Amino acid sequence: MMEMVILFCLYACFCISSSKGTMNQPKNVSVQAVLAFGDSTMDPGNNNYIKALFKANFPPYGKDFMGGTPTGRFSNGKIVTDVFAKELGVKEYLPAYLDPSIQDKDLQTGVSFASAGSGYDPLTTTITSAIPLPVQLDMFKQYMGKLIKKNGKEVANNIISNSVFFISASSNDFLLNYFSFPTRRSQYDVRAYNDMLVKQAVGFVQDLHKLGAKKVAVLSAAPIGCVPFERTLAGGTHRMCVDEYNKAAQLFNSMLKQQLQLLASSLHESRVAIVDFYNPLIKILENPQQYGLEVTDRGCCGTGDVEFSFFCNKLSPTCSNTYKFLFWDSIHPSEKGYSIYVDQVLPDLVKSLF
Repeated sequence: MMEMVILFCLYACFCISSSKGTMNQPKNVSVQAVLAFGDSTMDPGNNNYIKALFKANFPPYGKDFMGGTPTGRFSNGKIVTDVFAKELGVKEYLPAYLDPSIQDKDLQTGVSFASAGSGYDPLTTTITSAIPLPVQLDMFKQYMGKLIKKNGKEVANNIISNSVFFISASSNDFLLNYFSFPTRRSQYDVRAYNDMLVKQAVGFVQDLHKLGAKKVAVLSAAPIGCVPFERTLAGGTHRMCVDEYNKAAQLFNSMLKQQLQLLASSLHESRVAIVDFYNPLIKILENPQQYGLEVTDRGCCGTGDVEFSFFCNKLSPTCSNTYKFLFWDSIHPSEKGYSIYVDQVLPDLVKSLF
């Protein structure tokens, strides 16, 4: 995502029991599979297999992941989809759908179709060469066909109806697209652009519902003006959070919540949860010590001010203790950051979906 825009999608657990974020599973919750769509916060490596602008399949990415293996995840370790999958009792890691080594057992418990650089606005993926959401939906249809072929229609339908669908987009739309290039600003003011994004998001949820989705979790926009890259780029000499960007995210979130609540009331035997990315992250930024963190305005990789994707590479020094940093690079959270985030949102998510 010209990941100037990373949806800072932080994620992660029900009860942190160690400094690395080991948690307790929610009780009385049965999830067959986790399926994910969106941008780099949910991309475990799909961009490895396409000609995308942004990739993360090289060191030091994956520094703390399965023996230091770079997989395409934009973090030092797990990303939000991995944490959600584990905390919902499904599996340890959520693999990329495009990974050629994927097995039928992986398909049965879920995969991610997400692509770093994607967004709700079609122009965003034109800029980044990421996989657009409509194409991610086509990939999901292919996935359903594989499930049916391998397991039969009844089993496949049972898997889909008992899956949790996660969607995370919008950050790239603002940071890479709207606030970085003049095209959309010449066509829309902020409110009109938000309205367009929300219509795209609602339409995508409707499309998933038509294909059998019963439990859908849509992540709101994070305080995008507070990611280290944007602090450096537009936060002035003191690298403050960029108020204009955060206000755009807040407006998007209020409009998205209203429209998804209306949609949810009309969907038969389905539930749609709006997962707050904004306020939990603000809490972490305002009181990092409460969560065992020390650094929230820089990433662990390099200077932490501007490095991400190819600028965070094997020549970049890294911090000595990743678990004290909210961010891994200048846009994406660390595994610890994702874990802290989910610790805050998982109880309400479970309550909303089950």
